Amino acid sequence: QVQLVESGGGLVQAGGSLRLSCAASGSIFSINVMAWYRQAPGNQRELVATITSGGSTNYADSVKGRFTISRTNAKNTVYLQMNSLKPGDTAVYYCNADIKATTQWGTAQYWGQGTQVTVSS
Repeated sequence: QVQLVESGGGLVQAGGSLRLSCAASGSIFSINVMAWYRQAPGNQRELVATITSGGSTNYADSVKGRFTISRTNAKNTVYLQMNSLKPGDTAVYYCNADIKATTQWGTAQYWGQGTQVTVSS
């Protein structure tokens, strides 16, 4: 069994910062790409940022220059540092990871439970 557990969401004023964390645990053999998605009310879930096991990153245009994704492979953890937050960043943020578990053949996508980020104006 593999689990992703997020933490770090909350309420912040516009211009402020938050740092999200997501730790993967369980019967993990390896983790490939890790990512953050977000979903605002009435909107589809959208990709925010990705990071490979080697540290290569990609960002949505809307967050470039403000958000930074990073990971600690030894801890199976991915982070999202969010600076200069705007009200438009308000959403539930979800962690996603492409994981090969020790108990399965091939890889599978796993999701965290989501953490609320609210940015007030």
